[in-house]
Amino acid sequence: MLRCLKCQQVAIDRVSSTAHSYICSSCVTRMIPFEEDKPKRVSSGRPSGWHFMKEFVDKDGKVFHKGVEQPKLFGTLPATKVKPKKKPAKRRSKEQMLLDRQKEKKAALRDAVKKQKDFINHQLGDI
Repeated sequence: MLRCLKCQQVAIDRVSSTAHSYICSSCVTRMIPFEEDKPKRVSSGRPSGWHFMKEFVDKDGKVFHKGVEQPKLFGTLPATKVKPKKKPAKRRSKEQMLLDRQKEKKAALRDAVKKQKDFINHQLGDI
């Protein structure tokens, strides 16, 4: 029977008989330093992928060629106009899919009934 080196808690069945010393799990977690939150990424105000463009001119007149600033060309070109991204169409929910399928089936059934009525009416007109 061993005791924890830090808090003297008794370890009954958790330790093998050949162990010489023991530190309990709660003491081990207290020894690990607390991780601080990573700093959040700060937006530069430029559009995504600006450093891959052949030429990009910032709002304040800085000119970049493939992400590298060209100080000689400062203020010589107009700012680059960036087109907004197209948002993808939203996925339909399962409920919406079922409702759409039901409408299609109902329309197909309505067409089939109309065809049958037309057929019957034409047959009756020929007699």
